[in-house]
Amino acid sequence: MGLKNFLDKTLHRPIEGDRVEYFGEVKKKCNGYVLSNATNQPAAAYAYEADVTKLWDAYKELKAECGYPLSFNTVIMRAMVEGLKAAPRLNSHIYFKPFSVSGKLIIKKHINIAMPVVLDNGDTYPVNILNAEEKTLKELQEQTTDVVTRMKTTDIKRAYTDMVLNRGIAFALTGKLPQAIAMGIKGAFGKSKMGTISDLFNRPAKEENALSPEHINEGTVCFSNWGTLYRGLTGMGSQAPLLYPQVFMMGTGMVQDKEFAFRNSKGEVDLGVKKVMPITLTFDHRIGALNDVVPFIKVLDEIFENPSVIKEW
Repeated sequence: MGLKNFLDKTLHRPIEGDRVEYFGEVKKKCNGYVLSNATNQPAAAYAYEADVTKLWDAYKELKAECGYPLSFNTVIMRAMVEGLKAAPRLNSHIYFKPFSVSGKLIIKKHINIAMPVVLDNGDTYPVNILNAEEKTLKELQEQTTDVVTRMKTTDIKRAYTDMVLNRGIAFALTGKLPQAIAMGIKGAFGKSKMGTISDLFNRPAKEENALSPEHINEGTVCFSNWGTLYRGLTGMGSQAPLLYPQVFMMGTGMVQDKEFAFRNSKGEVDLGVKKVMPITLTFDHRIGALNDVVPFIKVLDEIFENPSVIKEW
């Protein structure tokens, strides 16, 4: 064994036949989020299978008569908004100082839902559905379709650079020069940098239909539908990383037909098929405990049991 082969095998370095993929700018940024969250946020999660049989039937009926292309994903997102209205502390940003063990929770007025979108190159990046609490079901569907379409034609690197510039300027204008300088250094030289200084002066005109920095900035809460990735995905997510400084995310899986044993009106044990949807709720334990999430769950359960309310949305 030669020295090179020895070093390659011992240090697990690439050898002939291996394929090396280097992280691009978007992937580096997303990985920075995940790493920061994993090391700084004490996340907890609650997972369950929700009986959405009645909601599914109500959705099918509404879809047939509403006159616009309504997705079940949007109905669940709208249910999430109703849950957040009952549990507003989940729609927050947290800022915590470990050294002094002090911090604050900013409970947001608007609900800006960060929804991960898979780009054409396979990368995943969250895009914000803005002011969801003000939207009708139709408006929520239209905005979701619009931002997902625009996301796939937007230069994410440029949009993120614009967001960093805006934030640096805002820090400077409010007298927070150290933060402004740190933002500039991180954006130009840090591990998660999105480009070089010259990129600011040598880039094409912004696309007419491009997303704004507001659409890719941190939302107030995250909604992720894992079931859209693969129709055969029947499992349940156990936990997902939060998007700091957010404190809550809702992940859903594929709606599935499952057999259940239950007691009928005669008190006899019977078998039947119900539609269930895996739901995982992840939250930052620093805001409290599961009791902070229970009002959210109760609202969802009420909607699942009495879904006629969706016609009023």
